[in-house]
Amino acid sequence: MNKRKKLASKARISEYFSRAVVIGAFFIALSVSSARAAELVMFQQAGCQWCEVFNREIAPIYGKTEEGLRAPLRRVDTSRPLPPDLAFVKVERLTPLFVLVDGSREIGRIRGYPGEENFWGLLGALLKKLDASDTGGEHAQLFDRTLLANN
Repeated sequence: MNKRKKLASKARISEYFSRAVVIGAFFIALSVSSARAAELVMFQQAGCQWCEVFNREIAPIYGKTEEGLRAPLRRVDTSRPLPPDLAFVKVERLTPLFVLVDGSREIGRIRGYPGEENFWGLLGALLKKLDASDTGGEHAQLFDRTLLANN
């Protein structure tokens, strides 16, 4: 009889533990899904020659890069209505226009496609700005300015 009670209590403990794990995983998934990751929004239009150059030089590898993993590329056609979640972005006539967004705030933009090397450099600067905004941006920018002034 004692053995049955032990087995029953082990089964209950296992059942409660399983439920706790499932509930915990649910709350973790819920919190992760509500936190939007940064994304690089590319505003483009049909017939844009610089968009085509970007598509040849950068687009095929972008998603495989560290930058692409941190800020996935999202394309928006300027001839169509602006998606509601991007209503805060001021769209310009120039394409391509790359806007780094994080949630519902704009971090910065790259106007036009400046060529492969310049694109990566400008995107790197925007990602640093994103990092600074996530970790006390004013302090990090002040520190960068101080370093520049002392050099």
